[in-house]
Amino acid sequence: MAAPVLWGVGCAPQQPNIASQAASAPVAARSGEASSATVPAPPAHPLPFTARLADGDPSELPPSVALSISNSSKVVFSYREELTHDEYHIPLWVSALDPVTYFGSPLGDYGVGAFASLSITDGDRVLGDYTAKVHVSKSYNLYHEPTHEELEQAARTAVRAKIDEKLRQDADRLAQEIAAANISANGTGGR
Repeated sequence: MAAPVLWGVGCAPQQPNIASQAASAPVAARSGEASSATVPAPPAHPLPFTARLADGDPSELPPSVALSISNSSKVVFSYREELTHDEYHIPLWVSALDPVTYFGSPLGDYGVGAFASLSITDGDRVLGDYTAKVHVSKSYNLYHEPTHEELEQAARTAVRAKIDEKLRQDADRLAQEIAAANISANGTGGR
C-alpha cells in the first residue's frame, strides 16, 4: 500500500499573517485623504457664537456644534447625515478551494459611507454651508466579522470630525459676520 500524499505540507518560507493583522487593525476611513478615523481629533470646543438647531438630532451632531446650541439665538444650524452600506465578497468557490482561507485570509469587506451637511443661516442669509464625505471599511475572514454598528459608528465619528475641522477653520469669519449682523440689526451701525 502506498503512503498517502499530503499536498501543501512542506518546507515553504514563512509568510506573515496579513489577515490577522488586517483583522486586528483599526477600522480604516477613506475619503480621498489620509485616514481620519485613526488620527485622534483635537478636543471639541464651543464655537465663538451660538445657534439654535432647526434640523437634526441633538444627540447626533458634530461636537463643536453640540457645544454651541442655544434656543434663544436667531442664528440657525441645520444638520443632516446619510449612511450607505456596501460589501465585497470573494466568490465562495474561490475561497473554499484556497487553503489560506482556513488560516484567516480576508474573504471580503464591509463598508459604510457617511455624508454630512451643515448649514448655518441668519434669517435668509446663509453664513456657512459645509459638507463632508467619508468611507469606512473593514475586512472579514472566516473567524472574525465586523458589525454594521461598529462601522456605522466609525463612519459617523469620522464625518463629524471632518465637519468640525471645517468649522474650526472658518469659526473666526462666522463670528465676525454674526457680530456685524447683530450690530446692524440693533441699529447702531447707521443713523
